[in-house]
Amino acid sequence: MQRRMTPTDASATAAAQDREFSERLDSRLRTFFAAEREQVTGISPAATDLVVAIERLTRGGKRLRARLCHWGWRAAGGPADASAPVVAAAALELFQSAALIHDDILDRSDTRRGSPSVHRVFEALHRDSAWAADAEHFGVSAAVLTGDMSLSFAEQLFAGAAAEVPAPAAARARQLFSTMNTEVMVGQYLDVHAEVAPAPEDPREQLERAMTVLRYKSAKYSVEHPVTIGAALAGASPEFLQRCSAFALPLGEAFQLRDDVLGVFGDPETTGKPAGDDIREGKRTALIALCAAGSAPEQVTWLESVLGRPDLSEQEVSRARELIRSSGAQHRSEELIASLVSASDDALDALETDDVSRAGLRRLADAAVRRTR
Repeated sequence: MQRRMTPTDASATAAAQDREFSERLDSRLRTFFAAEREQVTGISPAATDLVVAIERLTRGGKRLRARLCHWGWRAAGGPADASAPVVAAAALELFQSAALIHDDILDRSDTRRGSPSVHRVFEALHRDSAWAADAEHFGVSAAVLTGDMSLSFAEQLFAGAAAEVPAPAAARARQLFSTMNTEVMVGQYLDVHAEVAPAPEDPREQLERAMTVLRYKSAKYSVEHPVTIGAALAGASPEFLQRCSAFALPLGEAFQLRDDVLGVFGDPETTGKPAGDDIREGKRTALIALCAAGSAPEQVTWLESVLGRPDLSEQEVSRARELIRSSGAQHRSEELIASLVSASDDALDALETDDVSRAGLRRLADAAVRRTR
């Protein structure tokens, strides 16, 4: 009879396996980008910048989605030394890069992770090279194509991962990957739609709309789908995938709610984004809906007047922050996060898997919601 590991031993083993997996993933990405740079440069050296921009962006970040995919694979019984989850994780990293590139264009964001966003990098290239026509239009055009290339790379890699597992598992994972693609595009559209369409008068409807955007733009592709894709590749049954979703979806929602709080209250030195960026961008987040629910009508009118104004002063951003705090929205958001984390923890406890995989998933869950960036 196998001895059950202590939580400390399981966590230490999971941490070691997590590091080993991340090293294998980094190696796979380096090999992939070297090959793609060579291919694209062979077409034209002028196009190499497309691959370089994706590679630079992919080097940053916490690899949350990739690591969740790995632990989904392991939780479903996949062997630790298999290459399929590494390749699938690389695909998710490229999908994430595409989403970030396009998201920064949609949000008119100047920075990403403390560095210029991709469209600003290409805009600067245009200006520094003294090329003809409009530098800003060139930057956006090049970034759209770069994001599309990253999506193409993601599809290419995922096809390779699916080819390494039995056909039924590949088909189930492919369906999840395709669903993820569709949901993210819909979520992105609903996000920009909410910025321009009239806000519902009922705060409850505002919150419901914000949670729909949150769920499909971020929560599912950031947490739920990476876990279930990894498990599906390992041959998990539909029932096991449902149990994975019961753990991962509330965690994904808590993850994005934490992101929304940081978008208003986070330290720019830590988040890599200007303070109050979500307010200037006019994001209709759950935090804003909760603020409307707890504010007087004249306060809501003022908040509506400043949301989406890129020229907001620091004083106006501070006033908006204080309104969000005094309305109880920040506290209520923290309560929602705690409730979702509790539901996720309960589902993870009930998941029929080994101690190390459970510890690996728990470590990532903690990192997703207890963070400052």
